[in-house]
Amino acid sequence: MPATITDIFRYPVKSMKGHSLAQAQLTKRGIPGDRAWALKDEERGGIKGGKRFPQLLAMNPIFASEPSAQDISPQVSITMEGGQVVSSSDPDINAALSKVLGSPVSLWPILPEDQLEHYLRPPMDENVDIEAYYREIFAREPDEPLPDVAGFPEEILKYESPPGSYFDAFPILVMSKASLIHLNEAAAAAGGQSNFDVRRFRPNILLDLADKNAIGFPENEWTGRRAKIGSAIIKFEIPCPRCVITTHGFEDLPKDPKIMRHLVKENGGNLGIYVSIETPGTFAQGDVLEMLD
Repeated sequence: MPATITDIFRYPVKSMKGHSLAQAQLTKRGIPGDRAWALKDEERGGIKGGKRFPQLLAMNPIFASEPSAQDISPQVSITMEGGQVVSSSDPDINAALSKVLGSPVSLWPILPEDQLEHYLRPPMDENVDIEAYYREIFAREPDEPLPDVAGFPEEILKYESPPGSYFDAFPILVMSKASLIHLNEAAAAAGGQSNFDVRRFRPNILLDLADKNAIGFPENEWTGRRAKIGSAIIKFEIPCPRCVITTHGFEDLPKDPKIMRHLVKENGGNLGIYVSIETPGTFAQGDVLEMLD
């Protein structure tokens, strides 16, 4: 099914605002500069994002220089809600971020993948109700199924992200406009006001299908297939199970728990599809995605 790339997004700091790119490189680790920095929770341990600190979604990070293979995490300035600007080179940045978030945190660039301790998940309290914990993370009601994460890399059970990166499981997330249109129409038909704005879902690549009559969630049919975008070849891995971060309010988007109610009803709580990179290359807005199998 022909599809055109309408938007390319890069997120310099995990869970902070993203920025549109006209073109980008694709490496085995995704788009250079995507999730190049992240916060470490100095109270509970582990790399944490918007699930733990929803205030991050309103922060705007800007690179001081363009990321490259030689400099994957260039210095970044962060404009916080209220207008205060801090820089990763500022010795007081951790104190400034900790004050805004109300909890001790530290800002880290991507560390080499052999520094495994940096990426470890903290041990879970033995008194924690595991099912309740995951229902909170994935914003699922007691009568709603928890997501199937069997297709996730095994290392995600031990590490917050694949070592050497800060993405959740796979380096790229692809979504279609058709899915967003379907969800907005379904929400309206149900008498709701939920806004399925692309900013809530943080894709790297947004596609517009040539078939304007396409309905539902076309990405669901791509699992296991390969495609060419620009000079790169990608593989569609698994649907992306959505979590509580999609319901948080930021900028002009209100807090909206019904986002997940609609997602669970319409598509089992999934939206978009994770992608791995088989052959690195470059791609741009306007390129046509070509299925190879």
